[in-house]
Amino acid sequence: MALRMAVLSFALMAPSIAGGSELLDACGAAAASRYEVGFESIGLSLEQIKPEGAIAACIAALEEDPASEQAEAWLARAYFADGHYEKALSTVQDPAYAGNLLAQTLLGDMLITGLGGLMSATQGAELLETAAIAGFAPAQNSLGLTYDHGEGFPEDDVIAANWYRAAAEQGLPRAEANLALMYQEGLGVPHDYVAAAAWFTRAADAGDPAGQVGLGKIFERGLSVPVDYARAAELYRLAADQGDMAGQNDIGFLMERGLGLPADPAAAAKYYRLASDQGMALAKHNLALLYEEGRGVEQDYEQALALYREAAEAGEIDAAVNLGVMYLDGVGTAVDRAEAFKWTEFAAKNGSATGQNNLGHLYELGLGVARDFGVARQNYQLAADQGYQLAIDNLARLDEVRVRPPPPGDGPKTQRKNKIENG
Repeated sequence: MALRMAVLSFALMAPSIAGGSELLDACGAAAASRYEVGFESIGLSLEQIKPEGAIAACIAALEEDPASEQAEAWLARAYFADGHYEKALSTVQDPAYAGNLLAQTLLGDMLITGLGGLMSATQGAELLETAAIAGFAPAQNSLGLTYDHGEGFPEDDVIAANWYRAAAEQGLPRAEANLALMYQEGLGVPHDYVAAAAWFTRAADAGDPAGQVGLGKIFERGLSVPVDYARAAELYRLAADQGDMAGQNDIGFLMERGLGLPADPAAAAKYYRLASDQGMALAKHNLALLYEEGRGVEQDYEQALALYREAAEAGEIDAAVNLGVMYLDGVGTAVDRAEAFKWTEFAAKNGSATGQNNLGHLYELGLGVARDFGVARQNYQLAADQGYQLAIDNLARLDEVRVRPPPPGDGPKTQRKNKIENG
């Protein structure tokens, strides 16, 4: 079926099941959103839907009334909750183009992400805009994301923040967390940690894991509040217990360091692994460090190397630094200076001071690349400009070499970045 925007008139009205049958009521009770009119008190989040029962209830409602666009929309949502994206896509299109706000939002999200097999960011964004203008909070939040990331519409932080606010003011927890992030970063709104903390608190109190993680970082970093590692750990654990990978990584970080709770590298490794299994690059890096150092897990250089590589390939810069050092030293693998240069250069070009210093080392000694003292100095200088002490030392040593030969063993200094960053 070709996807296109239908002409919508009063189809923008919120869905209603006035005069609906018991079967339609049962379908709504199993799959409706609380942001639909009439379902404010009994509507469900996507995570709360019990797909098997919801699918059965909505199929029964459609068998009774095959023309019910409302039942189709709820059935599509139930399919989506169950991970049956192709069924959701085929079911949601008719009610979406007929003007059902829930269906427009679901279809818009699916077209932007490509879930279900079709992708059209522009058409998806237009559907979201239609439902957002009609006041449907989930569509407003999703439309904020399209402007936030430039998906379907040009990137615009101010418009993104405005749509997040519209949804947040209707009490949508994820929109509250998204608006908080905009205040925290000063994107589209003034930079304001107090406002960020307030919106994160609202989202966290509603049980949203993004709000819990965001508020946790406010307390961990002391942004507008005194540093409180115990409170941060409590919030991260709440998010982790919901399966949120950022919460899992962050509680792991505090456990590893003994911040706000007793140090427990073994428990940290378990949480890092949970987040790593969901594909989080930072968690893979953090778990690799434990394997490399044998803390909380049995030391395993090959496992560390594999995790560093996965994290580096996903863009984690610190992992690229460590991967380069392992190839240079032949730890967990054969010495491979070409790979060492590749990953060290990647880290350096992405602004890592450690990577820049180590790249200077490779150029100075001609390891994996032609020897070039000028490029070595340039990289040492880049790292030194960031305050990286080893690079400052290396620059001083090079300057001294001009006056007299260095003492034996006084060569370039390198070090992997083994401080974990809690991203």
